[in-house]
Amino acid sequence: MSTTESASNYDGLDKMSVRELLENINREDKTVPLAVEKAIPQIEKLVNATVERLQQGGRLFYIGAGTSGRLGIVDASECPPTYGVPHGMVVGIMAGGDVAIRKAVEFAEDDPEQAWKDLQEHNINEKDIVVGIAASGRTPYVIGGLNACRERGIATGCVVCNAGSAVAAAAEFPVEVVTGPEFVTGSTRMKAGTGQKLALNMLTTSTMIKLGRVKGNKMVDMQLSNHKLVDRGTRMVMEELEIGREEAGALLQKYGSVRAAVDAFRNGNEHQVL
Repeated sequence: MSTTESASNYDGLDKMSVRELLENINREDKTVPLAVEKAIPQIEKLVNATVERLQQGGRLFYIGAGTSGRLGIVDASECPPTYGVPHGMVVGIMAGGDVAIRKAVEFAEDDPEQAWKDLQEHNINEKDIVVGIAASGRTPYVIGGLNACRERGIATGCVVCNAGSAVAAAAEFPVEVVTGPEFVTGSTRMKAGTGQKLALNMLTTSTMIKLGRVKGNKMVDMQLSNHKLVDRGTRMVMEELEIGREEAGALLQKYGSVRAAVDAFRNGNEHQVL
């Protein structure tokens, strides 16, 4: 039996007080970053492979089912507003289609042929990289998709939460974040989901930084899609150019992003580029 499906380290959950439940869940959650730390060498290889493909015009695809699939879709959907990249650069695909984001689609993850069909709808090619996400490491949808990609020379990676899994065997750049038994036996939306989320954060954040989408420690290409982000962008322009709020706000409004505003100002005044 895989460790994600093995019995919880705790019993009698239904007899615990709310405080006991919260403290014990928290105690288990504290082990997850340590599991991620052990996987950093694997994550490094996956990041390097991803950066290489995206620098050459390729795309990053996630494929998964259930919680794993939803985590991929969340990570992919947050890249354009955070880093200003095109919506098609990072794509999340899950078994059962978009309807499965909100409501489970029975047996969708059991079809080993469907992931490749789903990827073909995006004109997948050898420039791209496909990362399978599966807590158990044995999801047929993910295994089939990775195998189909490898047969066609498409780079593959994965994020799983069990060692020595079939998904990892199918991936060229496997990441194994072994989170162990769940607080509620088999509920992999908990520790396994947290471990996968941390790994995906590391993958896309490091990739976007290496693609030049961060300057210093700032998201200079973020989309200005609400008042909070406009205010943040204004402050970034103020700090970078050492100018007042009104002038910074006007530049940001005119050019649409922190990078474009700073570049325009400097190209016209200091002939420097962000």
